[in-house]
Amino acid sequence: MKYLCLVYSDEQDLHGLPNSPQDQECAAYAEKISQSGHLLAGEALQPVATATTVRVRAGDLQITDGPFAETKEQLAGFYMIEAKDLNEALRIAQDIPPARVGSIEVRPIRQLNT
Repeated sequence: MKYLCLVYSDEQDLHGLPNSPQDQECAAYAEKISQSGHLLAGEALQPVATATTVRVRAGDLQITDGPFAETKEQLAGFYMIEAKDLNEALRIAQDIPPARVGSIEVRPIRQLNT
Protein backbone atom coordinates (compact mmCIF):
# COMPACT_ATOMS: atom_id res chain seq x y z
CA MET A 1 0.00 0.00 0.00
CA LYS A 2 1.21 3.52 -0.75
CA TYR A 3 1.52 6.15 1.97
CA LEU A 4 2.44 9.82 1.77
CA CYS A 5 4.61 11.03 4.65
CA LEU A 6 4.24 14.81 4.80
CA VAL A 7 7.05 16.64 6.60
CA TYR A 8 5.86 19.66 8.59
CA SER A 9 8.14 22.04 10.46
CA ASP A 10 8.48 25.66 11.39
CA GLU A 11 10.83 26.88 8.66
CA GLN A 12 13.06 28.55 11.25
CA ASP A 13 13.35 25.32 13.26
CA LEU A 14 13.90 22.96 10.35
CA HIS A 15 17.53 23.98 9.95
CA GLY A 16 18.03 26.25 12.95
CA LEU A 17 17.87 24.02 16.03
CA PRO A 18 20.79 22.00 17.46
CA ASN A 19 18.99 18.73 16.63
CA SER A 20 17.94 19.86 13.14
CA PRO A 21 18.70 17.45 10.30
CA GLN A 22 21.15 18.43 7.58
CA ASP A 23 20.41 17.84 3.89
CA GLN A 24 23.04 15.09 3.76
CA GLU A 25 21.28 13.15 6.53
CA CYS A 26 17.92 13.41 4.77
CA ALA A 27 19.48 12.27 1.48
CA ALA A 28 21.16 9.33 3.22
CA TYR A 29 17.84 8.28 4.80
CA ALA A 30 16.08 8.54 1.44
CA GLU A 31 18.80 6.35 -0.11
CA LYS A 32 18.44 3.80 2.70
CA ILE A 33 14.68 3.41 2.28
CA SER A 34 15.05 3.49 -1.50
CA GLN A 35 17.41 0.51 -1.34
CA SER A 36 14.91 -1.34 0.88
CA GLY A 37 12.22 -0.82 -1.79
CA HIS A 38 10.07 1.43 0.39
CA LEU A 39 10.75 4.85 -1.19
CA LEU A 40 8.66 5.65 -4.28
CA ALA A 41 9.38 9.40 -4.38
CA GLY A 42 10.50 12.19 -2.12
CA GLU A 43 11.47 15.83 -2.35
CA ALA A 44 12.17 18.84 -0.19
CA LEU A 45 10.17 21.97 -0.92
CA GLN A 46 11.32 25.57 -1.33
CA PRO A 47 10.35 27.98 1.50
CA VAL A 48 6.66 28.75 1.98
CA ALA A 49 7.23 32.31 0.71
CA THR A 50 7.63 30.82 -2.78
CA ALA A 51 4.19 29.16 -2.68
CA THR A 52 1.23 30.23 -4.82
CA THR A 53 -2.31 29.01 -4.18
CA VAL A 54 -4.79 28.52 -7.04
CA ARG A 55 -8.56 28.37 -6.54
CA VAL A 56 -11.44 28.38 -8.99
CA ARG A 57 -14.74 29.65 -7.61
CA ALA A 58 -17.82 29.97 -9.80
CA GLY A 59 -15.54 29.75 -12.84
CA ASP A 60 -13.29 32.59 -11.67
CA LEU A 61 -9.58 31.98 -11.20
CA GLN A 62 -8.15 33.23 -7.92
CA ILE A 63 -4.37 33.24 -7.43
CA THR A 64 -2.91 34.09 -4.03
CA ASP A 65 0.73 34.39 -3.06
CA GLY A 66 1.66 32.07 -0.23
CA PRO A 67 0.23 28.89 1.21
CA PHE A 68 -3.44 28.04 1.65
CA ALA A 69 -3.49 28.65 5.40
CA GLU A 70 -1.39 30.54 7.93
CA THR A 71 0.01 27.98 10.34
CA LYS A 72 2.97 27.71 12.71
CA GLU A 73 4.35 24.74 10.79
CA GLN A 74 4.74 24.60 7.03
CA LEU A 75 4.88 21.71 4.59
CA ALA A 76 8.61 21.23 4.04
CA GLY A 77 8.69 18.10 1.90
CA PHE A 78 7.39 14.59 1.44
CA TYR A 79 8.29 10.95 1.12
CA MET A 80 5.96 8.65 -0.81
CA ILE A 81 6.52 5.16 0.48
CA GLU A 82 5.33 1.60 -0.07
CA ALA A 83 4.51 -0.30 3.12
CA LYS A 84 2.57 -3.47 3.86
CA ASP A 85 0.35 -1.67 6.39
CA LEU A 86 0.04 1.43 8.55
CA ASN A 87 2.28 -0.01 11.27
CA GLU A 88 5.13 -0.49 8.82
CA ALA A 89 4.54 3.00 7.40
CA LEU A 90 4.74 4.48 10.90
CA ARG A 91 8.00 2.63 11.60
CA ILE A 92 9.46 4.10 8.40
CA ALA A 93 8.14 7.60 9.20
CA GLN A 94 9.57 7.67 12.72
CA ASP A 95 13.09 7.63 11.28
CA ILE A 96 12.56 10.53 8.85
CA PRO A 97 15.15 13.02 10.16
CA PRO A 98 12.92 16.14 10.34
CA ALA A 99 10.61 14.31 12.77
CA ARG A 100 13.06 15.47 15.46
CA VAL A 101 12.11 19.14 14.98
CA GLY A 102 8.70 18.94 13.31
CA SER A 103 6.11 16.30 12.56
CA ILE A 104 5.41 13.67 9.93
CA GLU A 105 1.82 13.19 8.81
CA VAL A 106 1.29 9.68 7.40
CA ARG A 107 -1.68 9.26 5.06
CA PRO A 108 -2.66 6.35 2.87
CA ILE A 109 -2.99 7.05 -0.84
CA ARG A 110 -6.54 6.64 -2.13
CA GLN A 111 -6.95 5.07 -5.52
CA LEU A 112 -9.20 7.11 -7.80
CA ASN A 113 -12.39 5.44 -8.95
CA THR A 114 -12.02 5.85 -12.70
